[in-house]
Amino acid sequence: GDVKYHLGFSSDYPFHDLQSGQEHLVHLTLTPNPSHLEAVDPVVEGRVRAKQRGVDSERKRGLPLLIHGDAAFAGQGLVAETLNLSRLTGYRTGGTIHVVVNNQIGFTTNPIDSRSTPYCTDVAKMIGVPIFHVNGDDPEAVVYVAELAADFRQEFGLDVVIDMVCYRLHGHNEGDQPDFTQPIMYRGIKSRPNAFEQYSRKLVESGVLTPAAIDELKDAINTELDAS
Repeated sequence: GDVKYHLGFSSDYPFHDLQSGQEHLVHLTLTPNPSHLEAVDPVVEGRVRAKQRGVDSERKRGLPLLIHGDAAFAGQGLVAETLNLSRLTGYRTGGTIHVVVNNQIGFTTNPIDSRSTPYCTDVAKMIGVPIFHVNGDDPEAVVYVAELAADFRQEFGLDVVIDMVCYRLHGHNEGDQPDFTQPIMYRGIKSRPNAFEQYSRKLVESGVLTPAAIDELKDAINTELDAS
């Protein structure tokens, strides 16, 4: 009866390398998460390390990717415990990419009431790794930072953190009405165009795409999602 993405999933994803022109298959595994929060973090690290054993001694082929919420990243001790394992000989996995989906609110709690640090990612300073703060409304910047984070991990074998500052459009979940607890914030959210609308406008104004081409892309993506 829990939300379905807690069940886990596994799939081979076809990937086209734009630089070499080659096609690759990337195996993706979504680890079942028994919790809404951070309980799955060390489980992911253990699974990756097990998969690396004997076939990936340089720890370059297997990559742990952890997706966090901002309040949970700052507030749960399990995050610091997992970060502490990252450079230990018996536990390291060649570096983890941490993506913090920073919607600037913990269910109904303001950041000022949920942490004692300026940034939700400050706990990662304890292991001395890069922390990139990026605007979630700027898709090109997000892609750039993601590629930079992946390159850093592959080169140095260390963790790297992406703090993607964004917002929840519809509140915490289908049972939440955020206007009750965050009226000012949600007036602002409702009055601004979403990321898709902003980026579409940018592409049209710069002459990269026409409105008709954007509509075609949108229809094609929705058709693919519906088929899936």
